[in-house]
Amino acid sequence: MKALAAAAFAALLVAAPAKAQDANSLLNVSYDIGRELYAAVNVEFAKAWKAKTGKDVTLNQSHAGTSKQARAILEGLEADLVTFNQVTDINLLVKGGAVDAGWQKAFPNNASPYYSLPAFVVRKGNPKGIKNWGDLARDDVQPVFPNPKTSGNARYTYLAAYAWALEEYKGDTAKADEYIKKMLSNVPVFDTGGRGSTTTFVERETGDVLITFEAETAAVVKQYGDDKFEVVVPPVSLLAEFPVAVVDKYAEKHGTKELAKAYLDYLYSPEGQEIIAGFNNRVQDEKVAEKNKDKFPEVRLVTVEDVFGGWDKAQAEHFASGGKLDQVFVGK
Repeated sequence: MKALAAAAFAALLVAAPAKAQDANSLLNVSYDIGRELYAAVNVEFAKAWKAKTGKDVTLNQSHAGTSKQARAILEGLEADLVTFNQVTDINLLVKGGAVDAGWQKAFPNNASPYYSLPAFVVRKGNPKGIKNWGDLARDDVQPVFPNPKTSGNARYTYLAAYAWALEEYKGDTAKADEYIKKMLSNVPVFDTGGRGSTTTFVERETGDVLITFEAETAAVVKQYGDDKFEVVVPPVSLLAEFPVAVVDKYAEKHGTKELAKAYLDYLYSPEGQEIIAGFNNRVQDEKVAEKNKDKFPEVRLVTVEDVFGGWDKAQAEHFASGGKLDQVFVGK
């Protein structure tokens, strides 16, 4: 979204160099729609770090689909830390030797300081009457979300829809496959990341429903007005965790490992959790969550572990070359 991106740029916190320059500089490589959140976190962390150490810190950030970001790091983008939206993309960095294998034990909640879920944005009045996942496969509905091959956001959408179908069709995978193929064929354009799909839906006025993280749905309505858009949270969705990790390979090279850890620790602090909740993410801190509970409607969340046997299995069966997605995917 142009206005949101401009605001982040005005804060001088969006442009990211190829690598951090010194031990007082960090590069956070993050997911596509996390720009504004981390711009806000950066401002407050810099103040806290200055108060604690007396040192100034330079905080840079880079945003794109997380699979694209992970590949960029393996190809030489010298991230000090990552704030991603999918475990498999950090595990890819583990396999590539950039992140230590025990990264999920380095921070609480399996290194996920907050969570969200796929939800819908529809045009004012919900003219197509879109309420649940089944509506996305109707002939008269065009859903908008990114390419699951490049976007963690889209993989959550795909898995949430597939989980709904498995439940709806009582475990009949053939019917679930048929549903997901129809839903994918209804998508008018596959952008590479979540923010691109937001632009397609909002500014290019393409499609009937945008499927994205709940936090982004709230941002769309806030930015563009509740006279134009409204949020629909389906009755069941998929738990979307936002894992974080120090990129040990480059943090050690830059001498920023302590600083990178402090930055990620800040995300778990009450102050960090308040900022995160302020951007409509669901947080782990019980007191902050209770304070913000009125923002979030009740929804039954299923998990990748319970439905698909974990991310490794889901990756192999659905997203790997020749997997389920390739079998049903209708390219655009």
